Amino acid sequence: MRDAVIVEAVRTPVGKRNGGLAGIHPTDLSAHVLESLVSRAGVDPVHVDDVVWGCVSQVGEQTYDIARNAVLAAGWPESVPGTTVDRQCGSSQQAVHFAAAGLVAGHYDVVVAGGVESMSRVPMGSSLADQSPLGERFLERYGMFPNQGIGAEMIAEKWGLSRTQLDEFALRSHERAATAQDDGRFTAQIAPATAPDGTVVEVDEGIRRGGTLEGLAGLKTPFKADGVVSAGNASQISDGSAALLMTTSDKARELGLTPIARVHSVALAGDDPIKMLTAPIPATRKVLNRSGLRLDEIGVFEINEAFASVPLAWLHDIGADDKALNPLGGAIALGHPLGGSGARIMTTMVHHMRDQGIRYGLQSMCEGGGQANATILELL
Repeated sequence: MRDAVIVEAVRTPVGKRNGGLAGIHPTDLSAHVLESLVSRAGVDPVHVDDVVWGCVSQVGEQTYDIARNAVLAAGWPESVPGTTVDRQCGSSQQAVHFAAAGLVAGHYDVVVAGGVESMSRVPMGSSLADQSPLGERFLERYGMFPNQGIGAEMIAEKWGLSRTQLDEFALRSHERAATAQDDGRFTAQIAPATAPDGTVVEVDEGIRRGGTLEGLAGLKTPFKADGVVSAGNASQISDGSAALLMTTSDKARELGLTPIARVHSVALAGDDPIKMLTAPIPATRKVLNRSGLRLDEIGVFEINEAFASVPLAWLHDIGADDKALNPLGGAIALGHPLGGSGARIMTTMVHHMRDQGIRYGLQSMCEGGGQANATILELL
């Protein structure tokens, strides 16, 4: 029986908006990750059957099938194709799902899944321009244009989450990420990137140290005048890219590669597109049911911190161990380069599972339109 295994996973540091990675074209940032991936694995890219690449704002520098452009920019053989995926914030996690399905089906023997977003160069919402992607029938059904910040406020209200709870979670994210950075937990997964001016970016730029509840409480709540969601308890606008090299167990043996983890189970879910951010809850339930695993068998959970209210609502309904949730921090501290985030999170989770000997890890993330991917990996 064919399977899908991950043999290498690498990412750039996550850059702050207008930070160290802002000068790098997203195609070149993607190419850097692709080069690093095959170099670390010791694989000739001629073996790659496809590159499945997530990207959300497919406009300007990120249009014209950035996956294929990155392949060529990386100097890979012209025989290697690439395709670009958009499932909003889950685009590169969906790329992993497509890659795994292709491996199991026999469409691929070796495939790369990953993604990129340069939010400094292609600002969020650029693809909307002056036109609505929804049309009259959507608006007739829902009565409003979805806004993620408003959705985050709605979740906080529904789950009874206070400003203090959200800010405490944000501080925890920064503290865990800072500890992980200081302990060198990210070093092996990061491929340092060189900016055009020669500056080498080696570490995630968004981590803030020494924050306080008092400091966070002073920030405005832009989505609701008397709300609880602020820039301090939401994910950061970021630049970054990540990629995973995937194959089958049989092909890995043939190429002399050592698998790190197997894609055990995957699931998708849809939920309210106005709240938008709640689908990780049904997606988690669905993937656990499909896997046959119990919640207490999962050793690490990665739930994207688009807003603090998202993982807190998830934690409340799923009942997972808080200590196992985003143990190295999340997007509030590390940043959220939209199309690259799914692969960034999975790269971090794969390395954490290997470092700590954790057999099962579960990842899910909220996505535009009220969707979510969920993936369970098994350490090999």
